[in-house]
Amino acid sequence: WALDRTLRLQEEIIAAYESFQFHLVHQKAHSFCSLDLGSFYLDVLKDRQYTCRENSIARRSAQTAMFHIAEALVRWLAPMTSFTADEIWRHLPGKRSASVFLETWYQELVPLQNDAAMNREFWDDILALRDAVSRELEILRVRGEIGASLDAEVECYVEDDRFQRLAPLGDELRFLLLTSDARVLRQSETPGTTLPTEVPGLELRLMKSDQPKCVRCWHHRRDVGSDPEHPELCGRCVENVAGAGETRRFA
Repeated sequence: WALDRTLRLQEEIIAAYESFQFHLVHQKAHSFCSLDLGSFYLDVLKDRQYTCRENSIARRSAQTAMFHIAEALVRWLAPMTSFTADEIWRHLPGKRSASVFLETWYQELVPLQNDAAMNREFWDDILALRDAVSRELEILRVRGEIGASLDAEVECYVEDDRFQRLAPLGDELRFLLLTSDARVLRQSETPGTTLPTEVPGLELRLMKSDQPKCVRCWHHRRDVGSDPEHPELCGRCVENVAGAGETRRFA
């Protein structure tokens, strides 16, 4: 998703530069950093970066994606923030020219596209779901029922079509929603105490988790303390600390 979003935005930014619409370049780059990266991608990525094994595919793939994003972003910014872009350029890893101003637009994003794994409708569903859950989590925070979002658990009741798209996320949905537990269920399973949302065909049920908190990842999980050698860790963290490491497919 992140690389696809970067590539599509780069096409828009190049078009804006070529038509001398420099204000659009600024707006699009600022929005990308603030919303796409700051409010979503990097926010979700922190768990992988901090908790997965150092050389795991999940962690290294996240770093690889960020490297490619940085390569593109520094070129977008160079005409506007010249000194900053050139300083960034000198600190990026890998063999490179003496200055970003000797470069052309970053083209390595194109062969990285993978249509099979990059279903935009799938990610649009996730973003809509995440926005709806975030609004309800904020209400719980204001009420004082939870502190951080990881204090909560959420059940998402959706129509059959959306269920088929989101069900493969499995346990990884919680990483995308930044909650300690998250489940996707069919609307036919609605218990009758759900919250309607602005997203058609989506109802939510949120609650404060009553499970113990892992001191390493801060998720509230039932299996905290299940390993006597690591009594304060959840099963996932035990696997990352002392085992082969967890596998991530989506987030």
